[in-house]
Amino acid sequence: MLILFFLTLLMNNLYLAVALIIIAFFLLWFATRKWKLVGVGAAIFILITSLVYIFDYYVINSMGEELVLFISLLLSGAVYAIYIYSKKAMAVLIIYLFLAGSILYINSVDFAFNNVIKPHQKDRINILLGLKSDLHGTGYNVNQSIISVGSGGFLGKGFLKGTQTKFKFVPKQSSDFIFCTVGEEWGFLGSFVVIGMYLALLLRLIMLAERQRSVFSRIYGYGVVSILFTHFFINIGMAIGLVPVIGIPLPFFSYGGSSLWGFTILLFIFLRLDASRTEYLV
Repeated sequence: MLILFFLTLLMNNLYLAVALIIIAFFLLWFATRKWKLVGVGAAIFILITSLVYIFDYYVINSMGEELVLFISLLLSGAVYAIYIYSKKAMAVLIIYLFLAGSILYINSVDFAFNNVIKPHQKDRINILLGLKSDLHGTGYNVNQSIISVGSGGFLGKGFLKGTQTKFKFVPKQSSDFIFCTVGEEWGFLGSFVVIGMYLALLLRLIMLAERQRSVFSRIYGYGVVSILFTHFFINIGMAIGLVPVIGIPLPFFSYGGSSLWGFTILLFIFLRLDASRTEYLV
């Protein structure tokens, strides 16, 4: 959904909706392996869309292309409902609901972006997408962090020898932008090692989650993996300009006692559940 949110801001809603519909038909073929079903479905959708467009053009003339497309999709769903009911094709239902929800979502992004998101959050997103440039204001932190990571080169400048971090050009370098310190002082090689250690931890946790006999323990394990991965991805993404700055720590790395305690408790509860997994017979 996050990717779809950014694509909606970068692309025309109509073009994005058409692309989603095409992808949905490819998924329909992949799920059913029936070209005839895909062809008939596409023909029905095109016919209904044409009728709705003609009705809007000559009678109402106020719906707009995005609304015409969405209404056509809903009307086409009635035909698919008959097929789903008769064939018990749950895959078709899932694809249709995904498509309808996605189109409804992309048509609500503009409203949410303009009326729900706070101004400083909008500025960060615009800077991330290249829609706005503010290197001395909102975009200062990310710009300095990217410079810091890039200046490290392959091997880095050495421990405590980073000029960008040592002279405080990068704000919050001990918490939100801790990864830029790694990139500048230890370079690409050090960054690769840190990322590799996190990936090894996540893969190990996935292995532990898979061997759980309790459904609760397995779900909890994957929950821990999801939380750690989200923090890991977003924090490093902030430092190199891939995601908006939202201010979350890098697990077991950023300065701060509360985050360290939180991640430690999450992890060790799971380890305790794993230690007692043999108590479950199923």
